[in-house]
Amino acid sequence: MEPYRHLIGTTPLLVSVPHCGTDIPDQFAARMTPEALALPDTDWHTDRLYAFAKDLGAHMLCANFSRYVVDLNRDPSGQPLYPGRENTEICPLQSFDRQPLYRAGEEPREAEIRRRIDVYWRPYHDKLADIISRLKETHGLALVFDAHSIRSRLPRFFEGRLPDLNLGTGGGDTADPELAGLLLAVCKEAPGMSAVLDGRFKGGYITRHYGRPAERAHAVQLELVQATYMEEEPPYRYRAELSERLAPTLHRLVAAMQEWALARVGSA
Repeated sequence: MEPYRHLIGTTPLLVSVPHCGTDIPDQFAARMTPEALALPDTDWHTDRLYAFAKDLGAHMLCANFSRYVVDLNRDPSGQPLYPGRENTEICPLQSFDRQPLYRAGEEPREAEIRRRIDVYWRPYHDKLADIISRLKETHGLALVFDAHSIRSRLPRFFEGRLPDLNLGTGGGDTADPELAGLLLAVCKEAPGMSAVLDGRFKGGYITRHYGRPAERAHAVQLELVQATYMEEEPPYRYRAELSERLAPTLHRLVAAMQEWALARVGSA
């Protein structure tokens, strides 16, 4: 199985979905706990939520393998996303609820982690970098929308309930402030939902590494509360009636990014 699925688009926008994958190779699954094999920390259904983006002309890059194999949104050097706060590893050992992912003594060692990075992490990022380079060559700039979702309550990482729509631009470093403000305004208009920019989640490795406005590449992460479109408990059922209420906001976010980019392409 390929590490990713790439749907080719026609606009300067790439929608990256790095945590939707659910496949775990047998050699890893045999060493994992039953709790791990239930995949509780998956960004469930996010590829389905954003499937409309390809019809708008966006490129899409979706992971096939679980974040428990390797986390595509972590720095391969091991640098934590949020120094001094709770972080998860590039090859996680615990779930978000601090449950062990491997049977005792079966955790991946350093050499295996390096192999996983080479086999599963690097191909996704090589493709991501290649798409961004081609978008800049073709359109003069590239935009990355990194699509994520998370349970509304996770005491390990934050107190209380997370806002519904969490935009991240690395504290303002990864995207033009005008673009960030435009997307926040779209989120603020979402009926019955709360929104924040650069709150608890400021964007992961993908957003921070590839968002380089000075080099004509802008990246934004959206951490979406799962209760807005699905059941947060097993079997993690997709709720069509909820997603239909959310869909117009996601559609406007993607369209707004594309319109912002195309206006700059047209004026260049």
